[in-house]
Amino acid sequence: GLPPRPRGRKLPVVLSMEEVAHLLSCVGNFKHRVMLKTIYSAGLRIKEAVCLKPKHIESDPSRMVIRVEQGKGRKDRYTVLSEKLLLDLREYWRKYSPQKWLFAGQKLDSHISTNSVWSAFSAARKKAGITKECSPHTLRHCFASHLLYKGYDLYTISQLLGHSSIRTTTIYLHITPARYVDLKSPLDFSELQKEGQNDDKE
Repeated sequence: GLPPRPRGRKLPVVLSMEEVAHLLSCVGNFKHRVMLKTIYSAGLRIKEAVCLKPKHIESDPSRMVIRVEQGKGRKDRYTVLSEKLLLDLREYWRKYSPQKWLFAGQKLDSHISTNSVWSAFSAARKKAGITKECSPHTLRHCFASHLLYKGYDLYTISQLLGHSSIRTTTIYLHITPARYVDLKSPLDFSELQKEGQNDDKE
């Protein structure tokens, strides 16, 4: 018989930057808010975020990275540590004094559960009045899409996400058409405009 037809990849749902900011402001619990901010600001998978340890936050001003240990594909990677997140993490440190895990769970010696992350996200989404079908993983899609929108190149974003192939990252090209909004033609660059300005005065 005929080989099965390849299924088309469904484009991930992405929230706007304003929607993400509103959603995060609707997270009541401080620990959960910092957790979801970490996922969005660093483009993490949920499993990677719950497994973070205090030592993975490398806040030396010359580095400012989060080390993701043994992500999918069993290889470590570095992703960006947001300056705003670092301020939240410092407050979080004062409140919770994390030991083994950055985000400890209910049980001693265990990290926060993925279920807790889902619950916190769902409650905030409801409170924010967001009707799009989205999940904590959507925040990772938003990270990629928003960086692309701001003009970062696909290769860099691919590295930050820990994709084994840049082809996986190209899906974000299809969901960020608005990245052309601020695009200028080379003709519009200021140096070129000045050339002909005096021509009409003769």
